[in-house]
Amino acid sequence: MHTDAAARRTLFALFAVLIASMSSTLEPLALAAQGPEVAGRWRGAIEAPGAELKIDVHLTRSGNTWSGTIDIPAQGATGMTLGEVTVQGTAVSFTLPAVPGAPAFKGILAPDGASISGTFSQAGQTIPFKLQRTADGSAAAAALEGFDEFVRSAMKSWGVPGLAVAIVKDGQVVLAKGYGLRNIQANLPVSTDTIFAIGSSTKAFTTMAMGILVEEGKLAWDEPVTTYLPKFALKDDVAGKQMTPRDLVTHRSGLPRHDLVWYNAKLTRSELVARLPYLEPNEGFREKFQYQNLMFLTAGHLTAEVAGTSWEDVIRTRILEPIGMKNSNFAVSESQKGRDFATPYTLEDKTALDIPFRVIDAMGPAGSINSSVNDMSKWLQLNLGRGTVGGKRIVAARQVQDMHRPQMVIQTFPGLFEDPEVQQPAYGLGWIIESYRGKKRVHHGGAIDGFIAQVSMLPDEGVGVVVLANLNGTPLPDIVARHASDRVLGLEPIDWNDRSLKRRDVREKAAAIAKKAAGEERKAGTKPAHALEAYVGEYVHPAYGSVMVTRSGEALAGRFHDLPLRLNHWHFDTFRADVEDKSLAEVKLFFQFFTDSQGEVDRVTVPFEPSVEPIAFKKLPPAQLTDAGFLRQLAGDYAMAENPAFKMGVTLTGSTLSLTLPGSPPLELEPAHGVTFNVKGLSGFSARFILDKGKPAVLKLVQPNGVFTLAKVSG
Repeated sequence: MHTDAAARRTLFALFAVLIASMSSTLEPLALAAQGPEVAGRWRGAIEAPGAELKIDVHLTRSGNTWSGTIDIPAQGATGMTLGEVTVQGTAVSFTLPAVPGAPAFKGILAPDGASISGTFSQAGQTIPFKLQRTADGSAAAAALEGFDEFVRSAMKSWGVPGLAVAIVKDGQVVLAKGYGLRNIQANLPVSTDTIFAIGSSTKAFTTMAMGILVEEGKLAWDEPVTTYLPKFALKDDVAGKQMTPRDLVTHRSGLPRHDLVWYNAKLTRSELVARLPYLEPNEGFREKFQYQNLMFLTAGHLTAEVAGTSWEDVIRTRILEPIGMKNSNFAVSESQKGRDFATPYTLEDKTALDIPFRVIDAMGPAGSINSSVNDMSKWLQLNLGRGTVGGKRIVAARQVQDMHRPQMVIQTFPGLFEDPEVQQPAYGLGWIIESYRGKKRVHHGGAIDGFIAQVSMLPDEGVGVVVLANLNGTPLPDIVARHASDRVLGLEPIDWNDRSLKRRDVREKAAAIAKKAAGEERKAGTKPAHALEAYVGEYVHPAYGSVMVTRSGEALAGRFHDLPLRLNHWHFDTFRADVEDKSLAEVKLFFQFFTDSQGEVDRVTVPFEPSVEPIAFKKLPPAQLTDAGFLRQLAGDYAMAENPAFKMGVTLTGSTLSLTLPGSPPLELEPAHGVTFNVKGLSGFSARFILDKGKPAVLKLVQPNGVFTLAKVSG
């Protein structure tokens, strides 16, 4: 026990000293006697009991001179220069000259040249260490023989027009290539500089920017969001007050997706954040993983507020420019200004059809970055380098480690639970973390109309893959990422593509059966309760915005966030809405209209978010009921013909009408429909004005116990 404790104390002392000495730049020492070839990258650990310390060692030789560097990932130490690097026969040794206690490694190269094992000594203590050789770039490149043929065959089986791939191994780009066409009509090929939308792969850029601000002391992961955004609130008051920046980016807000709040909406980030209090949660705060783009939008909005500039500027100046991602942008409008951008496509009857670029600028922090594999390979190098690339530190290693560390267990998520080789999925800070064939995998996909991305890393193995495609909803980027990783690591091949194709066939058959049976629940022979004109109008929800319902010949039409809808009568007061947008051709929604106690259509519900009750949109009254010029005509005195002594006044204040009776406080009238107003605070009470040649002539007071008719006598 005493020996173990001493070893741990020595090791932890080394940790502390290493941090302090990360900036040392000592020159490597030379060796006169040449030993066997041990140049390359080695990965392993100092094996103190109960306190293993992982290390990466890079040994290089120039003639008879050896040099090297060491990384200690757990402490963020990267590129520390080794001293007295010596290789004689099978003996390999080196020191850490900048660290007190004369730390030194002495090891023996195994007969097969695959490992080095020996002792690490410091301040009189010795601890075992062992290193394993990792494949260098040339070995990784050799492992990719036949990769091009696989990619082209898989693209054909999925109908993918264009694909770009970059693979990084131990800091080196071992493959960067474009396949297929970025534009079918113009027969333009994909290159390594072709710009694709990366969708939600953007999220990790947002969290890295937040990590940079944390290191600068401007932000804290675990402080309430209201510290930085005082007006931030949610419908769940506890969640709103306790939500932290870490919660925002780990999908545990209690809210389901609610994506149709923002999809195709012309709203600013601050406007979207202001709508959050009106969204229904379906789970308790921090109880369950539920993917939530609006929380990432809020994280980006928070980042901008803290930094005192835009989210785009933070990402550009703190990440993209420093690491040389000069070909990336934040808006599809910017992509289209360039000469090398991919066109988005969707499959229809197995034919790729181009679709419009989807503008999601406001949702930038959750998914608007557009990039190429040449640029994204630098992003891989930055993450695999634990915050450094090209010898330049961009963010502290501990922030990258936090990003790559599980923060929230994932119970359910599409595609994560289909393969037995993939286990224990969790969400980090902008990344999904899982056990992939027994190895830690850090990855994140991205999907926006016509584009799919996959950014995947096995950080302990130094492997990273980015795959970008220009086809809506294709699983091919993840298939290619897995296939490439397996090749580079020399793992037993798994036919990921064949597995996915078989699943696709099963799903398509099931979907065809379900589509054929779609009308079985429809009640035949029914008709709407009202004339179609009664359904026409604008319906509003404080978070989802406005749904417009109009006439289209002998049918109804609609519009939501500028998405045109065909409303076809289904049964009773339910209409099926078909979205007239190629990207959303399979989306079918049911609009259910409701009637108030006066027999008027007053609201419509739409299941925009299936995990909560259908979203209720309230019908707005006609515009004239809030027009002061029109309302002025209604003001005046009204009396009962049967009892002229009974008079009631109608007064106008601003654009609000009120009923007045002598000796009683005024009763405010709320616009309802036609020329009818409800009496505020009195259920079942209303005032309906009857016009004669456009002028008010009669006021009918509707009450639960009767209807009183009064004629206008003055005003």
